[in-house]
Amino acid sequence: MRDYSSELADLHQRVADAQRYLRLDDKRVRHAELETEASRPDLWDDQAVATKVTAELKRVADDIDLLDGLAQRVDDVATLAELAREESDPSQEAEIEEETAALREELERLELRALFTGEHDERDAICEVHSGAGGTDAQDWAQMLLRMYMRWAESRGFDVEIDEIAEGTEAGISSATFVVKGRFAYGLLSGEKGVHRLVRISPFDSQARRQTAFASFDCVPSLEEAETPEIDEKDRGSTRTARPARAVSTSTRPTPRSA
Repeated sequence: MRDYSSELADLHQRVADAQRYLRLDDKRVRHAELETEASRPDLWDDQAVATKVTAELKRVADDIDLLDGLAQRVDDVATLAELAREESDPSQEAEIEEETAALREELERLELRALFTGEHDERDAICEVHSGAGGTDAQDWAQMLLRMYMRWAESRGFDVEIDEIAEGTEAGISSATFVVKGRFAYGLLSGEKGVHRLVRISPFDSQARRQTAFASFDCVPSLEEAETPEIDEKDRGSTRTARPARAVSTSTRPTPRSA
């Protein structure tokens, strides 16, 4: 029977670290405060305040449940490993291996959250893809990027809504606007901003020459209407403000893909 003590000790330490850097004790205190606030009979007299309170309460409760759940799962698999070792029962190894691997993967995603300290990192993301230089290849490349970001988002359990797509002249797309809805969507996607290049043998070139194509990706956080900043009339022609997007179609089923 294999000894899992070092792996389980590492998992215990990573959970303890996560409880610290995600401030679990502070979240428990905040959760109690929000529950008191949410139980006020006059809370919904101001819908904006009520929505903010209930949304924060859900986020805090989700974090507490996640961290407590991970700690319990590590304890459970540690107990299973100890019993299997005492009884010299190798039949439990497959279950132990599967659960420890799943815990490592979930902790890796959780540890990524420690990097998101920006004001809007937890928000939904309003995204745009535009084809650039490269003609038809660039439009094909823009469509490939759109498909990649949608599949990535869906694999993480985010909802994806297409707001607008402009088709390419021969293939692909000229541009697309879509919304990724889920906690930390903007934080995860903001690092993708910029111009992306594809070099390949062009399938659209009859002489099969190498072609370089460019497409850009940009995203902004989705703000509630009450949070949208005031803009002077003189600036409206040149300034764009993040706003909740109007969805015109919904996403397809998720395709698993690593972050």
